[in-house]
Amino acid sequence: MPRAALLAALLAATPALASEGMWMPSQAPALARQLKAAGLKLPPEKLANLKAAPMSAIASLGGCSASFVSPQGLVATNHHCAYGSIQFNSAPGRDLITDGFLARTMAEELPAAPGSRVFVIDSLDNVTKEMLAGVPPTLTGAARIRKLEANRKALIAACEKVPGTRCDIRAYFGGSEYWRQTMLEIRDVRLVMAPAGSIGNFGGEIDNWQWPRHTGDFAFYRAYVGPDGRPAAFSKDNVPYRPRASLKFSGGDLKAGDFVLIAGFPGVTERYRTAAEARAWFDDLYPLQQRLLADYSALIEARTRTDAERIAYASILKGSDNFKKKIAGQIAIARQENLVARKEEQGRVLGEWAALPANRRTHALAISSYDSLIPESLAAERASLVNATLSRAQLLAAARTLYRWANEQQKPDAEREPGFQERDRQTIVDRLTAIQRRYVPAIDRAIFEQALGEVAKLPEGSRNLALEGKVRELGMDRIYAQTKLGILDDRLAWLDRPVEAFAGSDDPFIQLAVAAYAADMLAEERRRDLNGRLDAARLPYMAAVRAHAASEGRLLYPDANGSLRFTFGRVDGRKAADGLSWAPFTTAAGILAKTTDREPFDSPARLVSALRAQDWACCASAALGTLPVNFLSTTDITNGNSGSAVLNADGELVGLAFDGTLEGMLSDWWFDAATVRTISVDARYIRFVLEKVDGADALLTELGVR
Repeated sequence: MPRAALLAALLAATPALASEGMWMPSQAPALARQLKAAGLKLPPEKLANLKAAPMSAIASLGGCSASFVSPQGLVATNHHCAYGSIQFNSAPGRDLITDGFLARTMAEELPAAPGSRVFVIDSLDNVTKEMLAGVPPTLTGAARIRKLEANRKALIAACEKVPGTRCDIRAYFGGSEYWRQTMLEIRDVRLVMAPAGSIGNFGGEIDNWQWPRHTGDFAFYRAYVGPDGRPAAFSKDNVPYRPRASLKFSGGDLKAGDFVLIAGFPGVTERYRTAAEARAWFDDLYPLQQRLLADYSALIEARTRTDAERIAYASILKGSDNFKKKIAGQIAIARQENLVARKEEQGRVLGEWAALPANRRTHALAISSYDSLIPESLAAERASLVNATLSRAQLLAAARTLYRWANEQQKPDAEREPGFQERDRQTIVDRLTAIQRRYVPAIDRAIFEQALGEVAKLPEGSRNLALEGKVRELGMDRIYAQTKLGILDDRLAWLDRPVEAFAGSDDPFIQLAVAAYAADMLAEERRRDLNGRLDAARLPYMAAVRAHAASEGRLLYPDANGSLRFTFGRVDGRKAADGLSWAPFTTAAGILAKTTDREPFDSPARLVSALRAQDWACCASAALGTLPVNFLSTTDITNGNSGSAVLNADGELVGLAFDGTLEGMLSDWWFDAATVRTISVDARYIRFVLEKVDGADALLTELGVR
């Protein structure tokens, strides 16, 4: 691509376009002019107020986004975000994955899967000064990471003195800023409603990341607290949580061109990565990751033969399939759009600015110094991706977690590693409990053997040879025949046992964990040292990026990092290919055209009947003259945004974001307004399914739509 074209593409993708940007709530006042011009009717400063609507109604599920939609703690999210709970409550003869679920009274609601949480945002505070105390720019390596961890743990401990509070501190702009996110942690979460799988997952992997889409990707949880209003473990005495605010289902007619705003918790983007990093990921790491996921999915599909096995691994398989397809799409589009060349041009522009006399002293070496660490980082990432496949063997992962927990318990709580402090105990208990309905010994063994085969391809210096040697010594037959870790009570009992008990255990998986521990700790320390050097080098690089943007009058948003953000744009289709275009809405007609008697297009008979009868007076769009199902918007989202509330100009709920398209998958690294589109399920289709398919009268009344 010629330099002029690259530069034009670079400039076209700046945050001057309203559609680009995963903005922090605190940035809303600075965006007031753009928000108003885009069509927002609410005062823009309201988006910075986390204690009032609409932002106080936005919640996190710890991996997905959600929102409160009634004063009784009712939570709306995606079907695929609730899939783990749907799977956990399923069994042969009670297949909620296929049949769906509706609690007609609160008494019928089901406990969500172990570890399910609803996190209610309370505040986002800048704690950069406190985090960087005692961390000079010259401090590097493992010492830097340890000091940052110590500061983080102290700030979190002070924040969590209020019972039921969960605090986290995340880095922004490459570690040049740190913000503390304070949330109420609701632990009693119950499944209220999930549509049939052939609605919630209509089209399955065939339609995943595609348009047109006709998926009813929605579900409802309810958040419960103790009688005193504070978070509590599941109890029949608990009461529905009363949120500060709840979102109202819009009664208006959402149309093409209308303003929309999405609020949620996007996971990770890489837009400030350098060209060298882009080349490393797209030439090497992503292809490796995609193959590992594809092999994993293929093995599970081949080994799950009975209904019980299919249900046990349904959630795991769905997650693997989804991510492998996304990565494949990213790789293809990166090549098609020449991502590396675009990043090189971006770096050239930054480098020329940094070389100017006024900037040379502070910024000239920033990019080259940072990029000098990329080869070492690439090798470490590659080894980490492959070694992580061992954690797919659930009992091995459990044993290593348990032994690490025992070792960390020998230290004062403030000195324990993150993830192994007392605040993390319940999370570990939940993780160990969830195994019970997601584990089949023969399948787990096959997964373990597959992972060992991948690890064997690594250089010896990147492998845990002690673990591999112990596996050979014990043999797979004995490992799986003699372990008791497959029994929930036995598994949980190890949490309260000392290190000495592990050393003397005859359980094969415990023996594997003990054998692996020393090498695990050595690998962790090496990674900590590399991360510390990367962190120290990233600071001046990001300082150059931010200073360059400021010199041009551009406001930057930080890369996504799992914290609360908002993005805004409009309902809009796009030109898809030569002679083809995408309409902004899909409708009932598309469901009928796609429906067959075979999965994943086997729509429920009640849905088909209602659609054929055009029984949608409750929910039709006046502009479309029919029932809308899904819609596209120009908004900027990524993984973690699933389940995010889509709001209209008045702050009312018009849909739930659930996907993007393969053509826009490059957006984690590079935003292109021409191709990036968010797919959302229309709130009118949600209402239609509740009313005409499931007969969810009480739920409709609670939502205020009847």
